[in-house]
Amino acid sequence: MTAARVSRSGKPAVVAHRGASGQAPEHTLAAYELALSQGADGLECDIRLTADGELVCIHDRTIDRTSDGTGPVSEMSLAQLREHDFGSWHGGKPASVLTLDELLTLTLDWRRPVRLFIETKHPVRFGSLVEVKLLEMLRRFGVATPPSADHSRAVVISFSSSGVWRIRRHAPMLPTILLGDTARVLGGSAATAVGATGIGPSVQTLRLHPELVDKAAAAGRVTYCWTVDEQRDVAMCAEIGVRWIATNHPADVRDWLVTV
Repeated sequence: MTAARVSRSGKPAVVAHRGASGQAPEHTLAAYELALSQGADGLECDIRLTADGELVCIHDRTIDRTSDGTGPVSEMSLAQLREHDFGSWHGGKPASVLTLDELLTLTLDWRRPVRLFIETKHPVRFGSLVEVKLLEMLRRFGVATPPSADHSRAVVISFSSSGVWRIRRHAPMLPTILLGDTARVLGGSAATAVGATGIGPSVQTLRLHPELVDKAAAAGRVTYCWTVDEQRDVAMCAEIGVRWIATNHPADVRDWLVTV
């Protein structure tokens, strides 16, 4: 398979949503390694803080859906989370909880440039501490101050406008995407207020409001669309100029983009 660049001119770049989560358990090392082997241009993860201040890749507030355990992430230490299996529920092999540290290492050490899209979850028990801890880690990995948004290996995304604003305030060169599922949120004023460098509509919103892409481009912002798993939606995103497509099926989307 030919290695893909982070930026593929003329067509949307493919972001593996929680890894290749259509084929492997989400947020596991296996899901991300599969996505990378399939040629994904970017990886997406959700992060939460454990009770002892560690950043882990888990979407839900609790571990009930994606592990053999129960309980809120914020009330468990990393050691306690590691006692549970996060892989078998999806039919995969047993897997440990994935830390952001481990995922960043995988991303930055991969044999070709890949971009990591990191979603901070809100509202959460620890409030703004999640962005504080995230920036500390990105600085430790040397990716918090890229020369420009285009050359950044990390992108911070969030449905929380205050979360996006905290990143922009403390790491102004890091690209940020304000997520939303309505045109009202993403139409311009909210993204402008927090200084987001991109908008992130759902594919359902984009079907109804394709003009959002042109409006964002006119304001100097890229568009990141989630979660695009159908061929007709991939074709729509390519036609209207979406920059990043987040999908559970990166291999399929890459194949479909060949034909558009």
